[in-house]
Amino acid sequence: MKPSSLKLVYFSPTGTTKAVVQAIARGIRHGNEEYIDITRPEARKQPLKTSENDLLVVAVPVYMGRVPAVLMEWLPTIQAQNTPAVCVVVYGNRVYEDALLELSDILTKCGCRPIAGGAWVGEHSFSRPGTPTAEGRPDARDLNHAELFGQKIRETINAISSTGKPPEVTLPGCRPYRGDSKLWTVDFIAVSDECVQCGICAEGCPVGAIDPHNSRAIDTNTCITCCACIRNCPHHTRTMKPGLVMDASVRLSTLYSERKEPEFFL
Repeated sequence: MKPSSLKLVYFSPTGTTKAVVQAIARGIRHGNEEYIDITRPEARKQPLKTSENDLLVVAVPVYMGRVPAVLMEWLPTIQAQNTPAVCVVVYGNRVYEDALLELSDILTKCGCRPIAGGAWVGEHSFSRPGTPTAEGRPDARDLNHAELFGQKIRETINAISSTGKPPEVTLPGCRPYRGDSKLWTVDFIAVSDECVQCGICAEGCPVGAIDPHNSRAIDTNTCITCCACIRNCPHHTRTMKPGLVMDASVRLSTLYSERKEPEFFL
C-alpha cells in the first residue's frame, strides 16, 4: 500500500510532542502531510475521519503514566476504516507505563490498525530552573532518533505494499492500565505584578482554564497542570507557588535525573 495522505495528530501544550511528530514526518517523507493540532479546545470539537488509504500518526504526552484524561472525549470519536496507525507518546523522563498500549487500544477500537509505536522523552512539565527534569528535550539526538523511526515506518509501509500483510506490533504495557489519568486540582501558579495581561497564556491554555480578560483568574478544577502558561509567558511573570507541584518538581529532578532514551516498536 502507498498511503494517499499522512495525517499527523498531536496534543502538545509545551511543544515537545509537536517537535517529535515533525521529526517523524521528516523521516517518513510522504509529501502529502496534514498536521492536526488538537491542543486547543476548539480543535477537539469535530471528529477526525480517516480511510484505509491514509497513514495516521497520533502523538500525545503522558500524564501519570496514561493518555491524558482531557483527550478521552475526543480520541474515541476518531472514525477510521482499517487505517494504518502509528502510536507515539512523550513522557518526562519518569515512566510511560501503559500510555502507549492504552493509545493503541483506543485507536484500534476506532477502526485503526496500529503498525508501530514509540516513546520519546520531553522536558517534564514541572521542570523549572533549579530543579530541571529532562531539560531541553527532545534534543538533537532525540529528534534524529524520531526521524529514523519515520524512515522505519516508510520501510514498513513499503513492505506492506509488497506482501499485502500488515505487521503485528507488540507494545509494552499492562491491562488493566495502572495509574490514574485524572490530575491534581491545585492552585499552584503565582502571577507577579509585572503581568501586562497580554493574553498569551489564555490563548495557549489547552483547556481554557485562564480567563482571557484577567490572566490571574485560573480555574483550578479545569487546569491540567501542563505549565504551558508558565513556559509561554513572554514576560516571565508566571511561576510555581510553593506547594504540591513545586514539591513534585524537586522530587522528579532528584529521582529521575538519569537520561532515558527513546524507544520504538515495529
